[in-house]
Amino acid sequence: MVPTDEKTNATAEEQVQMLDVHEKDNDELLPSPVSATSPRPASGKPKLSAAAIIPIWIVLSSAVIIYNNYLYNTLEFRFPVFLVTWHLTFAAIGTRVLQRTTHLVDGAKDVNMSKDMFLRSILPIGILFSASLILSNTAYLHLSVAYIQMLKAFNPVAILLISWTFRIKEPSKRLAVIVFMISSGVALASRGELRFNLIGFVTQAAAVAFEASRLVMIEILLHGLKMDPLVSLHYYAPVCALINLAVLPFTEGLAPFYEIMRVGPLILISNAAIAFLLNIAAVFLVSAGSGLVLTLAGVFKDILLITGSVLIFSAQITPLQVLGYSIALVGLILYKTAGSK
Repeated sequence: MVPTDEKTNATAEEQVQMLDVHEKDNDELLPSPVSATSPRPASGKPKLSAAAIIPIWIVLSSAVIIYNNYLYNTLEFRFPVFLVTWHLTFAAIGTRVLQRTTHLVDGAKDVNMSKDMFLRSILPIGILFSASLILSNTAYLHLSVAYIQMLKAFNPVAILLISWTFRIKEPSKRLAVIVFMISSGVALASRGELRFNLIGFVTQAAAVAFEASRLVMIEILLHGLKMDPLVSLHYYAPVCALINLAVLPFTEGLAPFYEIMRVGPLILISNAAIAFLLNIAAVFLVSAGSGLVLTLAGVFKDILLITGSVLIFSAQITPLQVLGYSIALVGLILYKTAGSK
């Protein structure tokens, strides 16, 4: 969802991204946790075709990002740590309700969650997840939705660089060219940003670094463990919620609680509910489409988000940004093609 690019916004794209990098990703805003390997399909889960689920996922993913941005900048509820904590709490409760009433979280039965596994794997990954969510949400206080989506194109580069550093994946000339293309495209997009904000840029860059580290750590620590996005959320949401709750007094204090009635509880509940529905959609999306189809769906979603940001929030984009982002997207598609070979 987030919970919340903000990725409540890591997403199904990130799961496919991870599978490709490690043969085997948001924004937001509560990015769906990803698994190290593809989950075993549960017989009790209903099946949806890619043609049916992709439009639903695109709408929900875009809605989460736009809704969060509306909450932060239009309603001026500028408390990203509180919002992420609320999304995670909602998700922790929601996954447990689904576990008791549906077959969507049946994959949790395949996970032997010992104390040692929790302390050595779930907790450190949860810390990275919390940092990624908080930073990616904070970026919306300083940058436009359009520019943040452009910066997110750097995610696969960060994953590759970390994977090469830990020797999980060997470098190649083809991947080096792809890294150069995406990096150059994102650099051009940044050069053309009319409302560039250094704090926002550094915050989003840090969010990308934490998210890429999280995905790589999942591969290292949870290799071979079958966890779909909803099962992952079932385990990570309460951990991250408690971590964020411990951070909240030192970052935003009691201020967000005083603002709840001004914004309205219904706004916060509906915001978290949409983010949670995105995670449910991600489960069906990952099982319904190929890696390339999901990548193209993600590209289409990002283009719609950038267009929507211009139309809804009057964000300004320049020809240089269009050129840079186009180059980055071509690199992303080549990366997906290279991963499938």
